[in-house]
Formats: sequence, C-alpha cells, structure tokens
Amino acid sequence: MKNNLNVDITKNFNWEIIQKELRHQFGNEIYESWLKKIVLEEKYANYILVSVSTRFIRDWIVSRYLDQILGTIKKFNKEIIRVEFKIDNKPDENKNGNNVHEKLDNKISFIKDAFLQYNRIDQNKSFTSFVIGESNKLAFEASKKVSENISHYNPFYLYAGVGMGKTHLLNAIGLELKNNKKVTFISAERFMYQFVKSIKSNEMVKFKDNFRNTDVLIIDDIQFMTGKEAMQEEFFHTFNSLIDKGSQVILSADRPPNKLIKIQERIKSRFSGGLVVDIHSPEHELRLKILKTKVDELDLLNQEKLKLSEDILKFISSEIRNSIRELIGALNRVASFSRIYNRVPNLNEIKIILKDLLNINETKITIDNIQTLVCKYFKISKNEMLSSRRSRYLVRPRQVAIYLSKILTTKSLPEIGREFSNRDHTTVIHSVKTIEKLKNENTEISNGLNYLKNQLLYKKENEI
Repeated sequence: MKNNLNVDITKNFNWEIIQKELRHQFGNEIYESWLKKIVLEEKYANYILVSVSTRFIRDWIVSRYLDQILGTIKKFNKEIIRVEFKIDNKPDENKNGNNVHEKLDNKISFIKDAFLQYNRIDQNKSFTSFVIGESNKLAFEASKKVSENISHYNPFYLYAGVGMGKTHLLNAIGLELKNNKKVTFISAERFMYQFVKSIKSNEMVKFKDNFRNTDVLIIDDIQFMTGKEAMQEEFFHTFNSLIDKGSQVILSADRPPNKLIKIQERIKSRFSGGLVVDIHSPEHELRLKILKTKVDELDLLNQEKLKLSEDILKFISSEIRNSIRELIGALNRVASFSRIYNRVPNLNEIKIILKDLLNINETKITIDNIQTLVCKYFKISKNEMLSSRRSRYLVRPRQVAIYLSKILTTKSLPEIGREFSNRDHTTVIHSVKTIEKLKNENTEISNGLNYLKNQLLYKKENEI
C-alpha cells in the first residue's frame, strides 16, 4: 500500500479489506478495470484522499461508482463522509526512494490543500493528445505560441462553451512550461476560496506570495470569479503585478471578456487588452476524429477492444454536435453497454442508450401506440389482440406488443398486463422472455422488431 505521507493510514482502516469488499460488491470485471486502480494516499478525520493515474479514470469512477464506494467504506469506518481524488500520473517511487512528485513540486506551485480536489496538471492532457480541427485550430496554435514565448501575448484569454477543450489547452500550456518555469494552475472558484480562507486566518501575505511569485498563472473558468470588491481588488493588483514583471497570465472562460457578469470593468478591460481567442462548435469531421481517438484510448485501458463500426461512429458524431464532453460521454455509455453484454450494440440499441442526447425528434410512446402499430403490422384488429383467444396468429403479435411495451415504456409489469385485457404479470414476463429468445434465433422476427422500434421511436421505416 502506498503511503508517503506522515500519517498512519492503516490504523483502524484496512484498505486491503475494503478493496476485497469492493471486488465482491462490484464483481471482478468492474473491479479489475476501474476500482483496482484506486490508491489510498491518506486518511483524515472524516474523509480519505485517494489517487488514480488519469482524469478519465477519476471521472468514470466518480460518475458511476463513488456513492457505492463511499457506502462500502462507511461500513468499516462511519466517520468517513467523503472521498477526495487526485491525479497521480507516476505513482511509483524512483530508484532512490524519493517520491517522484518532489521533482514536480519544485516547478509547479499549488496553494496548500488545493490538491484535495485534484491535481490540476494532468499529464494526459498535452498538445499531442489534443485533437485538432477547423473549429479549434486557431486556439491550439495560439496556445502553442504562448508556451513558446511567454509574456508576448499577455494576458492570453481563451473562451468557449462547456466541454469544448479549453481546459485541455490550459493544461497543455502548463505541461509545456513546467519544466523551465514556475507554474500555478488553479480554478477561479478555488482562488476565491483561498482568498476568503486567507482573510479569516490572517494569512494574506502568504496568499499574495503564492500568486505573485510565479512565472505563469493559469486560472480556469474565470467567469466564476464574482464576489466582494475586496477579492476583485486583490485579483486586479495580483494581475497587474504579474504583467508588470513579465509573468504570463492565462485565463479561460465560457464567454468573451465584455460579456462577463459581476466583474469590474477595469478587470474586463485588462482581459481584453491581450490575446483573446475562442473555440467554435466542433464540425462533424472533428467530432468523428475525436471519437476514433477516444476509442483507441479506451482500448489501451481495457484488454478487450471496442469494435465500433464506422457507421456507428458517424451516427454518434452526426447527432451529438454541441459539446465534446457530451460526445465522449456518449461513447462511454456505448462502451459500458458493450462490456456489460459482451457485444457491440446495434444502431437501434444505440439510439435507446443515447436517447436523451440525440438530436432526433421523438414522440411520447404509449402502450396504445404500440398496440395500434403492431396490429397494423400483423394485419389484425386491436379487439383480436386484446381478446382471450390463443390462436397462433394472435399470440405472436400480442407477445411482440407486450415486449415492446416493456422495453419502450416505464410501465410496470402489472400495469402492462392491465393494458392487455387485465392479463397477469406472469403472462407479461413469459411474453418478454419468449420474444427475447426468438429475436436471437429468428432473423425475420429480429428485423420486424427493429422496424417497429424505429417506427415508434423515430417514425422511420428502415434501420439507419
């Protein structure tokens, strides 16, 4: 177990036992793919600090498993109320036994406790890993220039909508400069927190030294730096001090300087006085290129490759247009489905998996809609379908309608049964299992189901 901090993290807190419990709770596949990568760094009074090797792994664990992980931990120690993550790209110690982060600490400055959220410099977000297209080419080239010749474009102000890659570029600049310059990378929200904390603890001198004695100050999401005049006053003087001595100031936001709200006009004016660059909405070619890149990254993290066809990638990239983050999130969903069911979903299944993200006009699906369409498809009347007759030419359409009602609506089994002439819920279960089996054995039935689902979901006759 890793422990390079001055605290006994094993006292009344056995991480190995917790890991065994996580393996038992989540199963071998999830544990080996994700949870095994978690390393305990330090245990505090009411929370623990853990590390993982990449931000991607951290985000995946936090979004899918963190609540259950915390619940498991609380079984062993009820005092733990949260889990904090940091990114540790080089968790092993070097040959001399010294922690490898000591080398980085000399070049990268972080406000004390800032790493508790996560280390802002991520080795994986470099210029090399940034996917370039027409919409972000100018921002990429400008970022490269700033990293080659600091204070020439000062300040450098980069803005774009959520999930467009601006934080990636800020991180890439920090990575490029940290070898020769002292870099401070912090979010605007964290800056405000440290300011308030310093006032309360009478440590404003230390606060000023931390921010003014740096070669490169990078602040992410500057639009959140709204607050009291005293805080903005301090930021203004810090900003001027850095500019005057030739340090580089790099900022990102979700809007141009003149559109910032509740920020002093003189600060907005200083922002506008440097190089201001934006990232446009990603074009289709860029979205497709990003998807292919991320598929390759997922393949490196897992033994089994994600074999998505070109048609599927083109479909996802054509439908999810506004945010790179949403695009990657969609790919993660498809990857999860693929690993859970041990197969690649078809386009119809992808449409259901990504239903809330796709730019497709959808209609609300009701059991009545399903019954009407199925009756039309099989050329029977609704009265015949809902009757108690058990003729073969009526049983199959009835089972298909029940199956579609189960997978395309949120109705419970008893509710579905009531819509089919008060049939018992066991009849619903039998119908669903029968169709599930038949669609894997009978191509004609499988094609018919795809047709009906497309009609119900998107009013399209053929599978796209």
